[in-house]
Amino acid sequence: MTVAAERFFLKHHALPTMPEVASRLLKSFDDDNIGLAQIAALIEKDAALTAKVLRLANSAHYSPSHQIATVIDAAHALGLEILRNLAMAACLTGAFPKVPGLDRALFWRHSLATANYARTLARLLGATGSTADTAYLAGLMLRTGQLLMALEEPQLVADVEAHAAEPGSRFSLEEHRFGCTHADVTASLAAHWHFPAPLIAAFKDANAPLETRPFSLIAAVLHVAEVLADAAEHHDEPVHALEVAVPELVAHLHLDLELLAAKVAALGDPAAEVEQLLR
Repeated sequence: MTVAAERFFLKHHALPTMPEVASRLLKSFDDDNIGLAQIAALIEKDAALTAKVLRLANSAHYSPSHQIATVIDAAHALGLEILRNLAMAACLTGAFPKVPGLDRALFWRHSLATANYARTLARLLGATGSTADTAYLAGLMLRTGQLLMALEEPQLVADVEAHAAEPGSRFSLEEHRFGCTHADVTASLAAHWHFPAPLIAAFKDANAPLETRPFSLIAAVLHVAEVLADAAEHHDEPVHALEVAVPELVAHLHLDLELLAAKVAALGDPAAEVEQLLR
């Protein structure tokens, strides 16, 4: 981890606590034998999380055919991947405090958009195994380092956000002001939370994926997903945003931009769950 990023962890209170259920859900990514019943039972150990997951499962976004009353019912209606992703999102949004310099609803809307775009990109690029499984979680977490930066330097973070009008520009703006990016701080947070080494490395490399060796597909996916989330936030056309912000990365990935545009359009609102998550 970079020294510049680690300075945001010098104060003991700065490190959020990784929710126990989230920690166990994270470990489930590496367990090929885990099923719907085990994930449902894990979620049910936390009453507040259970209530939030059921609220999400019954929301218009998922259009359930009947009232979902239990977590196992939600598991069957949504499937293992979506259920686990929603539970992780519910855990993480609750783990971080409100911070000055950042609009909480806007921040998590952007993070959810990044998560959904990361999952879409990973599938489009043929990612398999742990890369595909963790794309949503990695996208959701990518900007969380910025919350810790805002606790220490709220004015500088607010200044970054005021100038981050161009998709993908947050990375360079932070590098100039802090000597590190939100992705670097997230990598440090992931290390403190004992995340798997490949995920920590992906956060560390997300700022400039073409400059790292060996090339990390998940780091590249994270960078592109954040550009797409920026574009959605500013109502920019997604393909144009990528062509302007990361043309070399698009070429390196051999991204089919026409197909990606169709996938992005099919997603609709990439952060439709945010209001339910933050209630």
